[in-house]
Amino acid sequence: MGTVAIFGAGVMGETLLSGLVRAGRDAGDIIVTERREDRAAELRAKYGVRSMANADAAAAADTLVLVVKPQDMGGLLEEIRDHLTAGSLVVSLAAGITTSYLQERLPEGTPVVRVMPNTPALVDQGMAAISAGSHCDEAHLAEAEQLLRSCGKVLRVPEKHQDAVTAISGSGPAYIFYVVEAMIEAGVLLGMPRSTSTELVVQTLYGAATMLKETGQHPTVLREQVSSPGGTTMAALRQLDDHKVRAAFLTAMEAAAARSAELASGND
Repeated sequence: MGTVAIFGAGVMGETLLSGLVRAGRDAGDIIVTERREDRAAELRAKYGVRSMANADAAAAADTLVLVVKPQDMGGLLEEIRDHLTAGSLVVSLAAGITTSYLQERLPEGTPVVRVMPNTPALVDQGMAAISAGSHCDEAHLAEAEQLLRSCGKVLRVPEKHQDAVTAISGSGPAYIFYVVEAMIEAGVLLGMPRSTSTELVVQTLYGAATMLKETGQHPTVLREQVSSPGGTTMAALRQLDDHKVRAAFLTAMEAAAARSAELASGND
């Protein structure tokens, strides 16, 4: 599989690193780059990986995984561009960084893959959408998929859909947490201890998500199974409809997609 270098050992960088090790990737074939030596030493001790300077890691790696902040991407590419080996694959997990941005700043012909991950990767339940640059072939995409499957599920999408992906799955966990917060507060408002309300809501969310995944049924069908005519669920859903909650979600995701496109255009 070759050597993998992870540039940026923050939360998502370490998430990918730990996923690769758990998935059986030889720690000796993994390199991390980190500005702080104490952090690099911590990762070496914890995972048995190597740490190097950015330029050295670029020269040693077959696959380079860029997990830096979007505003730091230009400086990183400037630092590593002259050190890549021929045929090495570059995988970017930075939001709003397009494949064209990467290709313009790397040696001609460098294969690049753009990824939009999400935070459930921290518990190996991530959803990553990947898009190929113009120099990618099937082997490059397969390598990117294998890397990211160590932390969850992977889906290939045309790059034109990445803004929508960002709005749905990239930002999606925040919407779910927002709803969960509201449901827990409702339990407290109705007189429950916060711990009880939290346990009820979290298990309800987990159970509902599991039903969606394992039954394969449309959410409308599952919702109707809970919604007895004239019952408590219908009374609640009537209020949600009256407050245009569905429309608010659509508008919110359109806003997220528009902001993603705005950020991407600024990084072209």
